[in-house]
Parts: sequence; structure tokens; C-alpha cells
Amino acid sequence: MSDTPGRPIPLDALRFAFGTLTVLPVRVTRWDRETARGGMLCAPLAGLTAGLAAAALGGAVLLLGGGPLLAAVGAAAVPAALTRGLHLDGLADTADGLGSARPAEDALRIMKQSDIGPFGVITLVFALLAQVAALYELFGLGWAQGAVAAAVSGTVGRCALTLASRAGVPAARPEGLGAAVAGTVPVRAALWCTALVTVLCAAAGGALGGWDSGGWGALHTALAALSGLGTGELVLRHCRRRFGGVTGDVFGALAESAGLAALVVLALG
Repeated sequence: MSDTPGRPIPLDALRFAFGTLTVLPVRVTRWDRETARGGMLCAPLAGLTAGLAAAALGGAVLLLGGGPLLAAVGAAAVPAALTRGLHLDGLADTADGLGSARPAEDALRIMKQSDIGPFGVITLVFALLAQVAALYELFGLGWAQGAVAAAVSGTVGRCALTLASRAGVPAARPEGLGAAVAGTVPVRAALWCTALVTVLCAAAGGALGGWDSGGWGALHTALAALSGLGTGELVLRHCRRRFGGVTGDVFGALAESAGLAALVVLALG
């Protein structure tokens, strides 16, 4: 990635975040490390947008008389559509690489192949089933719970990418999105972003979650956010140990794993 002179304006960072993490028609005008840093700090905003779109569709299905299962399927489909399935594809490819038990170079080669192996298929099936099952439980409690869960899942999933872009986390390959953003975000900025996301998730859970107690709703949602980010960190550590760093596929796996873990914790309440 080349370094372009001058500091990027906030709009450049937003373009980078939405242009690389969604299929929205946003043109990335700058592709340098300063812009990548701002873009990955804005990643939770891209996740929030996807989560709100998922919440809107799930709520619309309920409003039109559909049941919570149909609402859950719709809400799970929206983020996949807004990324053209790239994060799910990254999850499957990462599962194939990890499941191969091959050395890092061979595992990375397996992940670059266009086909999906058995580990990837199994991981995708169970991940999507778990997403739909959790959203079904939450939409079954009411539109507010399902909507908050969808928004929290999307935001937490992309916040995991902010943490994975922090200084000290290397890229596994010299090219691709992983190399473009690896190590761009200062550790302190990544932690502040994590704290802000957790606080906002707690506020949404307390105000809109619809649980019996606003205090419990805030605490429950904060725990879900932290559990999702913790799951992302565990996956990141394992991938760093196996592959030597991060790749675009690993970023997809982190987003899906963190978002799913947050959903599951919310459904368990």
C-alpha cells in the first residue's frame, strides 16, 4: 500500500470503511495507510448500518404478519447480501485453512482456492443455523429485542476488525485487505473504539432492548458485546499462531464469529 501525502479527511475514512466492508456504491478515493487507519476505526459504523438494515427487514416481516422464524431468516440474509457473502466466504475459507492441519504456507494456499472444502461447508451451515436460531429466539420476544440484537451483532462483528487491525498484528500475506490494514490502528485507539462500542451497545440494550429491567438489559447487552469481541480475539490469536498473521479471509471469519457470539449471548438471556 502506498502512502499518499497529507492527512485523510473523515469522509475518506468513511469511504474506505463502507467501500471495503459493504457493497454499497461507495468509491474508495484513497488507499494509503492513514486512510486505512481511519477506515478501520469507522468499521463499526459499517457494521451498524448493516445491522440496522437487518433489524428493519426483520421488523417489517413481523409487522406484515410473518412469524419470528421468517423475520430471523430475513435479518440474517441482509448482512450477507450487503457484503456479497464475502465475510461468510472468509469464514469458510478460514475454517478450511485451520482444518487442514497443514503448515502455514499450505494452509494459506488452500484458503485462496475458489472452492469450499468440507470444513468450510460444515462451519457455514452451523454458523448460519446458529444465527437464525438466535435471532428467532430474540424476535420471538418482540421486535425491539430482535432489532437491538441485529444491530449489536453487526456493530460488534466489525469492531472485531478494528481490534484485529491494531499495531503489532502482522499480515500473513504481502497483498490483499489484510496487508492493507494490518497494524494501522494504534492500540490505544482500538481500545477506545472497543469501549465506545460496548457503551453504546449497553445503552441500546437498556433503552430499547425491551427486557424486564433496563439495568439488566444494559448489562446483558454489554456482556454480549464483550463476549463477541472476546471470541474474535480468540479466533485472531489462533489464526496468528497458525497463519502468521491476518488475511482478508481471517477478517471475514472474525466478523462472523464475533457477531454470532454476541447474538448467542443475547439469546441465552
